[in-house]
Amino acid sequence: MVPQRTLRNSIQGTGIGLHSGEKVGITLQPAPENAGILFRRTDLAGRPEIPARVEHVVDTTLCSTLGVNGIRVATVEHLMAAFAGLGIDNAVVDLDGSEVPIMDGSSAPFVFLLQCAGICEQEAPKRFIRIRKRIEAADGDRWASFEPASSLRIHFTIDFDHPLLRDHSEVTMDFSETAFTREVSRARTFGFYRDVEWLQEQGVALGGNLDNAVVVDDHRVLNDEGLRYRDEFVRHKVLDSIGDLYLLGHPVLGCFRGYKSGHALNNRLLRALLADAEAWDYVERDPEVLQAGTYRDPIPSH
Repeated sequence: MVPQRTLRNSIQGTGIGLHSGEKVGITLQPAPENAGILFRRTDLAGRPEIPARVEHVVDTTLCSTLGVNGIRVATVEHLMAAFAGLGIDNAVVDLDGSEVPIMDGSSAPFVFLLQCAGICEQEAPKRFIRIRKRIEAADGDRWASFEPASSLRIHFTIDFDHPLLRDHSEVTMDFSETAFTREVSRARTFGFYRDVEWLQEQGVALGGNLDNAVVVDDHRVLNDEGLRYRDEFVRHKVLDSIGDLYLLGHPVLGCFRGYKSGHALNNRLLRALLADAEAWDYVERDPEVLQAGTYRDPIPSH
């Protein structure tokens, strides 16, 4: 049996929302067995709660946004990726705003907070979603799919007509806590300088800056420190996918492949999976299966 995990202690942090530009306080707290990840808006009357589940995703424009009864929490994917990466099943996330703070644009600050809070095992067994057959969601030439596999493997390909993004455009990851923490968690969100003004005119990316995103112009990275990984762009797409997939409420045993996919297609794939009872089931796994994991060179995507 693999035991469920929660936090040992509560821990607080602050930051700004990438899209709202507003300061947000966040508190990560332990939760009981089988509670899952729960977001709670402490700035609103009654402290309304939103379970971090795919059925509560109400918007996928530039981020994954959860909502219940008109109450929303945006940009949950980087925090959800940290929960997934550290194997945390149950936690309460208190927010005094409508968006999870962007921190440095990656999952690394959330990993640090969670590790500082401490992680403890619980009595109940962890449940995994096992992929039983191939299933796909597509939009034009973009697609995302699940295939059967004995553990979580992620293969992702990006395709941008930009000199910095053409090389190192695909990766494969055999998922583990070590691989996630070392090879993926520090990859930051990215954007193009030419799009910044237009995005802010649309009321998004109001909190974006060189401290929380990798920004590129037509030829170079504008951040003074450069890239954290040579293929940081596609690694961040892997990070986003890990966060989106964890909205299933359980870790996945299967191969996820994404080609130019984003939050919208990832969400469509999750909904298609849950709608097909023959495509998946619940299992419990021996913990030794989960120990190995590496970040690897690309493999063919089909």
